[in-house]
Amino acid sequence: MSSPIYVAIDTPDLSKAQTLAGQVKHHVGGLKLGLEFFCANGHHGVHEMMKFGLPIFLDLKLHDIPNTVAKAVQALHLLEPAILTVHAAGGRAMLEDAKAAAGVNTKVVAVTVLTSLDDGDLLDIGVGGKAEDQVRRLADLAQSAGLDGIVCSGEEVAAVKKHWSDGYFVVPGVRPAGGALGDQKRAVTPREALDRGASILVVGRPISLAENPDMAAREIEATL
Repeated sequence: MSSPIYVAIDTPDLSKAQTLAGQVKHHVGGLKLGLEFFCANGHHGVHEMMKFGLPIFLDLKLHDIPNTVAKAVQALHLLEPAILTVHAAGGRAMLEDAKAAAGVNTKVVAVTVLTSLDDGDLLDIGVGGKAEDQVRRLADLAQSAGLDGIVCSGEEVAAVKKHWSDGYFVVPGVRPAGGALGDQKRAVTPREALDRGASILVVGRPISLAENPDMAAREIEATL
């Protein structure tokens, strides 16, 4: 079985991205390429990263009117990412159109509440209640819109899985025990996230900024 760890490659530098992927390719299950990488390197950069033979998680968090998002998803067909993100807050029609426009081999998952946000941050943007409640609402919307799953923190994944047993749950912001939280406000350890129902774990800085990224990936893998 391949590792549930997807390493987050958040750099605009293609050569650095390739070096990191080469270092960890035997101890991760996939590569997560986000906005920073895609805006700098586009389709060409993704094609270069595909050469490592690992599934590509294209984390673009698309959020716009339904027609625009559908056309953006269609424009990504040649890349055929294993996973693609959209924002659940875009609404039902946008979610449905994004899924309809995706390739058959691409899982479309909806971002619920960013792991850099807490209850106070949600209140600032006009969303009352707790983060867990908002995640549940958006997860229900994503499920009813026909998406494959959601992105949420390890704190919420167990509650969502109870209502969506066959959902695909992407948990970012995981941190090894004792690791620095950085800008993550709702983080759990990789083992905790997996035990609670995560399908894949997105790990960035604990691997990418480690003195020995391969060793860091192996140490995290050993806890799973």
